[in-house]
Amino acid sequence: MWDVVLDAVLDTLKLFPFLLLLYILIELMEHNTKVGRANAALSGRWAPLVGSATGLVPMCGFSVMAAKLYEKRYVTLGTLLAVFIATSDEAFLVMLVSEMSWPDKLVSILSMCGIKLVLGAGVGWLFDIVSGRRGAQPVPMPAAHTDGGEHVCDETHMHEETGDRHGHDHDHDGEEFTVCEHKHGKKGNLSLYLVSPLLHSLKVAAFVLLVNLAFGFLFYFVGEENVIGFLQGSGYWYQPLICSVLGFVPNCASSVILAEVYAMGGISFGSCLAGLVVNAGLGYLVLFKNVKAWRRTLCICAFMIALGIAVGYAVNALALAIGPLAL
Repeated sequence: MWDVVLDAVLDTLKLFPFLLLLYILIELMEHNTKVGRANAALSGRWAPLVGSATGLVPMCGFSVMAAKLYEKRYVTLGTLLAVFIATSDEAFLVMLVSEMSWPDKLVSILSMCGIKLVLGAGVGWLFDIVSGRRGAQPVPMPAAHTDGGEHVCDETHMHEETGDRHGHDHDHDGEEFTVCEHKHGKKGNLSLYLVSPLLHSLKVAAFVLLVNLAFGFLFYFVGEENVIGFLQGSGYWYQPLICSVLGFVPNCASSVILAEVYAMGGISFGSCLAGLVVNAGLGYLVLFKNVKAWRRTLCICAFMIALGIAVGYAVNALALAIGPLAL
């Protein structure tokens, strides 16, 4: 039982550096003019492809970063979905060290990576095009505030919850500014760019730790062997559905189990792919943490599960139509 606690703590610690880096990045984007202008690169035309390629990196931290940037409106829904679809957590690493033959390993991993890359980028572009824009407009710099006695201002700010924009005109002695440079003392910089991100990171990490513990104990009491046995005996046409639901579990154990069962020959290529398409690591937790947007989050989750099921059945049907895949 203590192994469950240790695994949960280690998984959370592995995520923490990503969280801290993310919140520091967000503070820089919101409070520094030069860095803030660069946020257009996160929502440009190629953002879904970049997001999909980033999601292939076997680390759950990128899906968390994408979800938080989406909450802050720095990336589009299409880019978020691209990252989620491409994310597979530790599945490919498990396949790499499995007892499969090296040709089977390489073909399986490269095929899954290719499908997820193309699918993620394609779905991302489709959502951005359907929404009437290929990329989101960069979020304006935040409202004026005072730090260390110095007045700091900008011309535009957005209320995050409502999305309302308010313009402010300032006279700066003939100088033209898009956004006023923020001036902070040493104490202000330390608080803004380190202490505040650290506190935010600790809060999210605590939430993630609780969820990791919950699902860890769930798998502990259910038994990983029972889950594997259930997948193996679920039948060819039930596997995509079951694997998709399992892949939705926001814990690295779900992707590990899917990869292990596939490596043992217990589930088909399409069924494993279905679960890994849905799997987005801990990214779902960040979305659910915003309780005010629970309907939007449920729609995203429902779409991801439906997409995974559809992909799984399509690949299984293709396999039956053209014969067993050499995977």
